[in-house]
Amino acid sequence: MSIKILKGNIVYSETSKKLKTCYGYLVVDGELIEGVYETLPECYQDYEVKDLGDRIIIPGLYDLHLHAPQFPYRGLGLDMQLMEWLDTYAFPTEARFSDLEFAEKYYDRFVQEMAKNGTCRAVIFSSIHSESTKLLMNKMEQYGVGGFVGKINMDMLCPDYLNEGTDKSLEDTERWILETKDKYDLVKPCITPRFIPTCSSGLLQGLGKLANKYNLATHSHISEDIDEMKIVHDRYPELDSDGEVYDKFGLLTNRTVMAHCIYPTANEMDLLKIRGVTIAHCPQSNGNVAAGIPPIRKMLNKGINIGLGSDISGGYSLCIFRAMSEAVYLSKLKWLESKKKDDFLSVAEVFYMATKAGGKLFGNVGSFEKGYIFDALVLDDSNFYVDQENLTIEERLERIIHLGDDRNIVQRYVSGKKY
Repeated sequence: MSIKILKGNIVYSETSKKLKTCYGYLVVDGELIEGVYETLPECYQDYEVKDLGDRIIIPGLYDLHLHAPQFPYRGLGLDMQLMEWLDTYAFPTEARFSDLEFAEKYYDRFVQEMAKNGTCRAVIFSSIHSESTKLLMNKMEQYGVGGFVGKINMDMLCPDYLNEGTDKSLEDTERWILETKDKYDLVKPCITPRFIPTCSSGLLQGLGKLANKYNLATHSHISEDIDEMKIVHDRYPELDSDGEVYDKFGLLTNRTVMAHCIYPTANEMDLLKIRGVTIAHCPQSNGNVAAGIPPIRKMLNKGINIGLGSDISGGYSLCIFRAMSEAVYLSKLKWLESKKKDDFLSVAEVFYMATKAGGKLFGNVGSFEKGYIFDALVLDDSNFYVDQENLTIEERLERIIHLGDDRNIVQRYVSGKKY
């Protein structure tokens, strides 16, 4: 056995209703959690214990939606609406990732910043360029950030310099899948139509076939913006929603993560639940690009799985603590909008979304339950000391969620390995 034992303040979720806390021992066998104990069992007495003192041990954080090529201009254009912002910043910058020297510079920094901010796994848009997408995957494997990466697909309603054409988009995507699907331990390819307006029916149909052929995850945007949704409705007037369009082409499955879902119809929510789709809630970008506030409580009540995303660069922070904090904040605005009918989110709920709910996409990760893969962060909140001894572990975690950043993250583990 390859046993690791950490001692400290352990916090994790089994459900979204209540945090599990324990000052004690976290036992890991290889890459799998063996158990959490207040008193170390006799069978482990001879193993070395890494005593972390008063530090807090939590599962890894998962970022379910972000755009790697948008990292260079984060913090810009946040006084624009979505479609204007895409034309001004997103498309011109993404075109530059055909240059591998440019891609090397920014993807190296991007992945290191994700790791520094405690992200253990992520679901990431690259650009249309296969070679720089492979470079991004290499960087993730190097720095110990797992997850799904997608080469973007577009063949309409985008600048000519980013329009691949339907056949070339599908051919390049399949070639890239074959080159990468078995290459990495932590990183896998993902089918990634940018969103419905930039993809023809032929492209969506071809991508659905590739997702099914290679049993791949799918990642895109859904029901994010009123202008975007009007384009979709005009193109597919016989269908109820973005969700029905994706479903028509086989792109809604239990391997699908869809970002935003700000304006879902009742039928669309039912469909997302039936198909087992995960929604990536990106509160920071929802406000920044003036898209709106999604009905998270209604979707949770439907039983839809919801994780969190930074949505770089609609969001400006890679820190998932910020996403947790802002998810609570936006939910209170939604609570007021609903005349106080739709309960706002609790700390336990947003922590669950950032850990176990997001981790479902990658398998058994995101919790310290027995048999889960060991992804974890060790947190030091000593910089907040004010009557610390009078705070519960739950209160200390809440304060980290609202005030913490990368300086509070002192160790990061992915699949049992310390990075």
